[in-house]
Amino acid sequence: MAYSDLREFIAALEKKHELRRISFEVDPYLEITEFADRAVKNGGPALLFEKPKGSHIPVLINSFASARKMEIALEVDSVEEVARRISEYLEMRMPEGLLGKLKMLPKLAEMGAFFPKAVSDGACKEVIRHENFSLNEYPILHCWPQDGGRFITLPMVFSKNPDTGKRNCGCYRLQVYDERTTGMHWQTHKQGAEHYRRMLKEGKQKRMDVAVAIGSDPATMYSAILPLPPDLDEMMIAGFLRGKPVEMVKCETADLEVPANSEIVLEGYVELGELRTEGPFGDHTGFYSLEDEYPVFHVTCITQRKHPIYATTIVGPPPMEDFYMGRAIERIFLPLMRLQLPEIRDISMPAEGIFHNLILVSIRKSYPLHARKVMHAIWGLGQAMFSKCIVVVDEDVDVQNVREVAWKALNNIDPERDIQFVLGPVDSLDHSSRLPNYGSKMGIDATKKWKEEGFVRPWPDVIRMPEDVKRRVDTLWKKAGL
Repeated sequence: MAYSDLREFIAALEKKHELRRISFEVDPYLEITEFADRAVKNGGPALLFEKPKGSHIPVLINSFASARKMEIALEVDSVEEVARRISEYLEMRMPEGLLGKLKMLPKLAEMGAFFPKAVSDGACKEVIRHENFSLNEYPILHCWPQDGGRFITLPMVFSKNPDTGKRNCGCYRLQVYDERTTGMHWQTHKQGAEHYRRMLKEGKQKRMDVAVAIGSDPATMYSAILPLPPDLDEMMIAGFLRGKPVEMVKCETADLEVPANSEIVLEGYVELGELRTEGPFGDHTGFYSLEDEYPVFHVTCITQRKHPIYATTIVGPPPMEDFYMGRAIERIFLPLMRLQLPEIRDISMPAEGIFHNLILVSIRKSYPLHARKVMHAIWGLGQAMFSKCIVVVDEDVDVQNVREVAWKALNNIDPERDIQFVLGPVDSLDHSSRLPNYGSKMGIDATKKWKEEGFVRPWPDVIRMPEDVKRRVDTLWKKAGL
């Protein structure tokens, strides 16, 4: 059964010994970050701070911060199960004959259950405040010493495409400026930023409705970070992940819907053309992202549960909670990548590569320069365009074993021949690029080289011990007491 809300997820974590309640006072200024950082780097539990300093609202952090917690969040024994479900739907074909079509009905009905469901009310409406509210009432973290202020770091930010009316939900950090305004960190390549640009260009309106939901069932929260194609509703994908529709309720003051089970909802607008300095912010790169100009979010109404829980996260030097969230994306979306690039056998994004800096790819090589084709195809796939370095190896290389990749890749390359540089868009958080959002990327062809690629020397075999020798020595090894 899908979790009905954040509380059921917390109960599941606690039941499976993956949550620790902190009953004494801890300061949201730096101290909670230090707790969370130590916990994730030592394989510790999720943390529920019951008495954050300055607020009566508990703080939940690190709820996705391990492979096991991700499995609990998605209610699976392995995230590979989600990938298999995706593969099943991708491979579905309408069978011939009436009997075959009848057998398909349950699967088709299940697909219909993914779509979000409109409801008239929800727990997020237990308290509605149009006046006499302040963001200072919430235990919003000041994460790192040089941060520009307090940041809301795990929001579900809802907006609409002004051309199609379709919903977008993204996870964009919000720097708190004062009691009722925040920054809106819409990086230029994100869908929220695209909606903003379109409305600004049309010039028909002065304001853009925005709603920010904080805390929900884990699949719905997680869906906000997924790298989906434009106009594919994240709430539908959340329904797929949880096997049950997400119930959506209309906002009080904005023309938007939010998950009815949310803990806290900030309703408001972005004034088109209004910008304000946002940052610095201790980011997932492990460095502070620099100050820049971003839109301003004005909060006009807050709705919430009577006793809400504030869900948050921190990012910083890897591995952090976001690594495990990203790792699950890597496994879940592999079938979709294979749909476009069937030669791909596996991919890996090591923690130190912080998602966009390094992607390791194994392929079934079929023709000369096949690795180059795969590099360019990945640079053309949505947010994979930010991949700063792509290393392509043969299918017999285990890309989950970084040591094996380094050994074989470094032995297989002639740097001048096998490294390719291209120019293109880069992640807004890349502090090393020559210009914001613009820089170079590198592809490394670490596959075995063929004579058709101009390599005429023999390619040596990898040193391996025969399996029968290994089996014989297994017995002798035990006999020797080793």
